[in-house]
Amino acid sequence: MTAFRPPTPEHVLLDGPAGVLEAIYEVPADHDGRQVALVCHPHPLFGGTMDNKVVHTTARALQECGYGTLRFNFRGVGQSAGSWDGGRGETQDAAAAATALLTRFPGAAWVVAGFSFGAYVATQLATQLIRPSAAAEGVAVRQLITIAPPVQRFDFSTLAVPQCPWLVVQGDQDELVDHQHVLAWTRTLTPAPTVVLLAGAEHFFHGRLHDLRTAIQSHLLPPVSDGR
Repeated sequence: MTAFRPPTPEHVLLDGPAGVLEAIYEVPADHDGRQVALVCHPHPLFGGTMDNKVVHTTARALQECGYGTLRFNFRGVGQSAGSWDGGRGETQDAAAAATALLTRFPGAAWVVAGFSFGAYVATQLATQLIRPSAAAEGVAVRQLITIAPPVQRFDFSTLAVPQCPWLVVQGDQDELVDHQHVLAWTRTLTPAPTVVLLAGAEHFFHGRLHDLRTAIQSHLLPPVSDGR
């Protein structure tokens, strides 16, 4: 088997609702255009960026499974225009990034993933239909991946339950997100997500990024075929 070669990052500025959005495409050399993923970063007011190591690991895990990925900075982070908007504008940012991704790869099946605050945004995005152009039909999310969803800090109970396959990855030593609250929340959901609880892992998965990558790759849907 040929060893995986990380794709060359392509730095771009996308059109966003508050101005430009700084973003990075990473597309494997053998990418067939059938599957892509958007990855959302943690809280902008607490140092969250698209270069966060959990975000980077998530994107790399997806790339190794044949996905072209797009990471981006929410408004007010890095070169992205605008300022913090309490999650509302940030969800609009994510929708704009998804539109750019699906416009570049028309017809692709797509996954949305998010870490911490990014998990809150990703969950909202998974219940929406993204329209790459005015003439295009809505494109539903194929799979949702939420890592350490901050259920105590943002009200996930008001969100619609995504109807796509859904993976939740949570550490049981998370100092910022109580894993018991996450487990209790997931038990209220129909359809229920798949939950992977990593023993000994804390919020930023120090020393456990390999286990995070394995959890993501072990629960990804099979590669997209012509029949989807």
